[in-house]
Amino acid sequence: MAAHFFPRDEYYMRLALREAERALEHDDVPVGAIVVRDGEVIGAGHNERELREDPTAHAETIALREASRALGSWRVLESVLYVTLEPCTMCAGAIVLARVPRVVFGTWDPKAGAAGSVLDVLAEPRLNHRPEVAGGLLAEECADQLRAFFAGRRG
Repeated sequence: MAAHFFPRDEYYMRLALREAERALEHDDVPVGAIVVRDGEVIGAGHNERELREDPTAHAETIALREASRALGSWRVLESVLYVTLEPCTMCAGAIVLARVPRVVFGTWDPKAGAAGSVLDVLAEPRLNHRPEVAGGLLAEECADQLRAFFAGRRG
């Protein structure tokens, strides 16, 4: 995948990184996501699996729910989803179902990534929607945030 980034992408990924920090308040894995449409953040989320005791409370699903409410539609069209970690299979499926046109993620997830690492749900030609995907934006900063979290848990 050839990553193609636009000038504002870094700004929005930094907002997603800040959102990821909020997960630390309740001892969740620091992953953050935002949905942007027409230059405005219409959805934001961070992992809340521990907080909600809900395996589906990933940053992307929370951000997509918020964006859907803001738009009054399950279709999150004309938007970009920024997430600090490559989406998992569940989140990639939600992105496809929400018809998000573009996804930008930070670091790759070699254990559960579904945008090219383990699987590539977002590029699956048999599905009815395939968003444009750009991975690796601020990858080191995103990975460092995750490494610091897990180092603290092991140490």
